Amino acid sequence: MPPEDIAVGIPRESLVTLAHVIYALHAFSAFTAFLSPALVIVAFLTGWPSIIAVILNYAKRSEVRGTWLDSHFGWQIRTFWYALLWLLLGGVAFVSFVGIPVAVMVWVGTGLWVLYRIARGWMTLSAGKPMPLPEA
Repeated sequence: MPPEDIAVGIPRESLVTLAHVIYALHAFSAFTAFLSPALVIVAFLTGWPSIIAVILNYAKRSEVRGTWLDSHFGWQIRTFWYALLWLLLGGVAFVSFVGIPVAVMVWVGTGLWVLYRIARGWMTLSAGKPMPLPEA
């Protein structure tokens, strides 16, 4: 299904603004890692801006159902939870001495992936387009 066919409803302008704010909160949280010794993934998942953003995603998701904006809310939510999953998997690898390099690679890779997802999503939102749906 092409992205243009995802949802035909037009979201309220305030919800589009909210989606921009949510991307900004996630970006702020992720980029605080560059100002501290934290990894991007840790800053993204534990920073209060990102936690507030994912709560807003869930709180307002019902209001964007049936619009192209729903794809962005899903994108943001999936980014948060998959990043948490990879953080935990890296933690499992970290507990073994041999797994430490693997864990660090997983965490750095996931941090770069998070930055990519924020940038791609925000640019697509700015263009007024939906995000592609994940494959079933």
